[in-house]
Amino acid sequence: MPALIPCGNIPVQKIWHKSGRAARIGLPGPIDRRRQTVGLMGGSFNPAHEGHRHLALLALHRLGLDEVWWLVAPQNPLKPNNGMAPFTERLASARRVARHPRLQPSDIEVRLGTRYTADTLQALQRRFPTRRFVWIMGADCLAEFTRWKDWQQIFRMMPVAVFDRPSYSLRALWSLAARRFARVRLKSGSARGLAHRQPPAWVFLHTRLHPASATQIRTGTLPESHWGKSRAGN
Repeated sequence: MPALIPCGNIPVQKIWHKSGRAARIGLPGPIDRRRQTVGLMGGSFNPAHEGHRHLALLALHRLGLDEVWWLVAPQNPLKPNNGMAPFTERLASARRVARHPRLQPSDIEVRLGTRYTADTLQALQRRFPTRRFVWIMGADCLAEFTRWKDWQQIFRMMPVAVFDRPSYSLRALWSLAARRFARVRLKSGSARGLAHRQPPAWVFLHTRLHPASATQIRTGTLPESHWGKSRAGN
């Protein structure tokens, strides 16, 4: 018998629809961890902030996922080392910000010894063969996705969910990656079953946007009210 995790005491969280109406997220009943649907969010999390949490909660709700794992990268190959906080600090900030039993910041990329997303996703599928994964990213990533190592393999490896980001929608939807896989793009109404689709399959979701970005936090241009608990003591 698979191990079941009782979830009767999990708190209900609030997220917001694009319309501004509140939506409540809870977890009715137990999870069979061996058959979970899991969203994967990669990034530097330098530092983690409320925007990451906002996106993860939206993914739980819109994609009907059991969990979202935050894959804190040892070093993003597309970002400079200059200004990058130590890995332990970034992982700690992710754990402070997540504040939800279904959001799981992870150091698994360090433990796997992988550097590139395609290699990490392949290793995760080998390690967890019964889980149904969805790769989650922002529109800014889709706009430059062709710079990623084995980007077409990522599309063919697992379903992909792309969430809107301020000022990136048009660039993302006209990007080479979006055009190359245009025939397998699903309507937003099919997003909830995305984890069970045979890849390649992807969806672009227009959602209520969050103003926080890690760059603004590092440069001091973001109001502290949007930091969340990304820094110790907050």
